[in-house]
Amino acid sequence: MAKDSGLGWDVEALNKAYRQGAMAGSMGMDKSRCPYRGDVVIAAWEAGWDDAQEAAEAQKQQNDNLFARIA
Repeated sequence: MAKDSGLGWDVEALNKAYRQGAMAGSMGMDKSRCPYRGDVVIAAWEAGWDDAQEAAEAQKQQNDNLFARIA
């Protein structure tokens, strides 16, 4: 397993932070509420949050386009 023992994170921890950030973003949680400390893990959480927000916006636009075509 890849681990940076000097910074206290490994790939599994980054994946977990990313998934939790994505969940927080999909639930509408504010980005400033990241529970992590440490730049690398925070960046992983924020990447998940950002991706969830982008996916939600894309879904909203798709739904808006669908409703516009129906109307």
